[in-house]
Amino acid sequence: MIRTAVVVAICAGLAAPVAAEGLARVQDKSDFVGLVGGKALTRMGITLEVTPDGAITGSAFGKPVTGAWRWNAGLFCRDLYFGKQDLGPNCQVVQTDGATVRFISDEGEGDYADLRLK
Repeated sequence: MIRTAVVVAICAGLAAPVAAEGLARVQDKSDFVGLVGGKALTRMGITLEVTPDGAITGSAFGKPVTGAWRWNAGLFCRDLYFGKQDLGPNCQVVQTDGATVRFISDEGEGDYADLRLK
């Protein structure tokens, strides 16, 4: 259960207030694809790839992470599975400083997750 909570946290937001210092909002799908295309999004025990064709693949703590994403009105909207567990849909604000990508859940009103680009 703890690992599930961490994957939800990474993919939908960490329990922390949003502090956008040094981060710029990504509002355009082509900018987002240019940012993450061909790179891994990583954080302790988690490696994800968000492909330009709308797929999400990777692993977290030894379990597969799969899903799909779309860009909708300036938001990254994803449907995600952690192993066989459906984590459901969530639309998120995306911010970056070029090395880190921040996903803020619930259309920018929720918690956030920072992942490194590698």
